[in-house]
Amino acid sequence: MLLFALDKSLDSEEGFEQVKACLTSPLAKLVIWGLLSALLYHLVAGIRHLIMDLGIGETLEGGKLGSKIVIAISVVLIVLAGVWVW
Repeated sequence: MLLFALDKSLDSEEGFEQVKACLTSPLAKLVIWGLLSALLYHLVAGIRHLIMDLGIGETLEGGKLGSKIVIAISVVLIVLAGVWVW
């Protein structure tokens, strides 16, 4: 969907205005925010797994702490992404 919007916006000035009008709707912003939220959580959890591959936080307690840290950082990033999108 976003690739189609990019193609249409680069096609002509009229196409750009159509895409701009579509992406400023509340539903489109909600969808974009949802996609960004999933990507941000996945990014933070992936960094956690890379850190665990280094041997840090491999215990049960470390895993629990790591998951809490991932959720906390993800919530902050998701809120910041929401502010940026809205």
